[in-house]
Amino acid sequence: MSDWKKVFAIIFTGQLFSTLSSYIVGYAVTFWLSIETGSAEVLAYATIASLLPQLVLGMFTGVFVDRWNRKRIMILSDVFIALCTLTIAILFYATDVKISYIYALLALRSAGMAFHVPAMQASVPLLAPPDKLMRISGINNMIQSVSVIASPALAALLITLLDMSWVLMIDVGGALIAVVTLMMVHIPNPEKLSQAEPHVFRELKEGIREIYTKPALLWMFILSVFMHMCIMPIAALFPLMTLQHFNGTTYMMSIVEIAWGVGMLIGGAVLGYKWLGRHKVTAINLMYFVIGTTFVLSGLLPPSGFAIFAMITAFGGISAAVYSGSFTVVIQTMVEPSALGRVFSLYTSLTLMPSMIGLLATGFIADTIGIGNAFIISGAGICILGIIAFVVAPLRTIVREESRGGSVMAGN
Repeated sequence: MSDWKKVFAIIFTGQLFSTLSSYIVGYAVTFWLSIETGSAEVLAYATIASLLPQLVLGMFTGVFVDRWNRKRIMILSDVFIALCTLTIAILFYATDVKISYIYALLALRSAGMAFHVPAMQASVPLLAPPDKLMRISGINNMIQSVSVIASPALAALLITLLDMSWVLMIDVGGALIAVVTLMMVHIPNPEKLSQAEPHVFRELKEGIREIYTKPALLWMFILSVFMHMCIMPIAALFPLMTLQHFNGTTYMMSIVEIAWGVGMLIGGAVLGYKWLGRHKVTAINLMYFVIGTTFVLSGLLPPSGFAIFAMITAFGGISAAVYSGSFTVVIQTMVEPSALGRVFSLYTSLTLMPSMIGLLATGFIADTIGIGNAFIISGAGICILGIIAFVVAPLRTIVREESRGGSVMAGN
């Protein structure tokens, strides 16, 4: 690990290009579907296509991530995504495009990410010292937030200047850059506990047992799943909140997106702060209150309070970055390297399930409860999760250890 800074500089350079290009193409596809169809139903199906494969495959991909060469998995995933995007770009160029092509592209990209994401997350603890994991998580969050800030405007510009086939080629280029940078570094693999052929369901159970036998980690997973169940319907309602409650415009919608991205950027920078490195679980528990409070305050604002809404959204972005970054490092610290792939893939699937439920329930919530009330109820629910997080004995024990200068270890 003596040259870990150089390794991560190379990896994150590739990830910046890959992530930014993926976000640009993602927004471009959304804009294209909105312009071509004007259908909320089509956008909902597109979102489902981009989530469902990762949700289903994520239950099992961790078994192979822990068995196979992780660097090779990431390279092959990027190549697969690039080939899928290239194929759809050619179809855009050569034929009349069908909406089904877009659904297929989003689904295939999601399948590739089901392998790439847990492989990358599981590789980080093998590349850097434990006390640097929070800083690395912060940099990763900053890459995501820069992409969130820059990509909507770039996508809107490119889709007006270029044919959609050439816009898609940007994602192909980003994936190839990521492949080249991964080929430049050595990524070690954990010692395999068994050389036998993989038994998917048995090893999946072992991954579940890795969570279940650590009461603190189990409670963190449970609370995180419920938090995502509260957040996802509201995440889908943010555009409607701007348009309907604040009588906003598309320009105001972009301001909210940028505010969230700026908040995530600040949150990623804050993750390098030493106090957070020593109090990861405490920070996660506190973020329930911060995120919940931002939702409640947003729901209470009058129609004239858009500027305050944008500022509150920025605070939400900060808290979300601190929450997700800290959670990632806690998993990397508490779980044995040989099981990290399975645990991360399970975490992705478990948190995506509420996303699907939230997406399907968005229209009902907006029409029945009202957008403002939905924000208030969801925020209150998340604050209650924060109270539970500080009351549950296993988490309370870790918070006490952190206050005394202890650390989160694999035995908790």
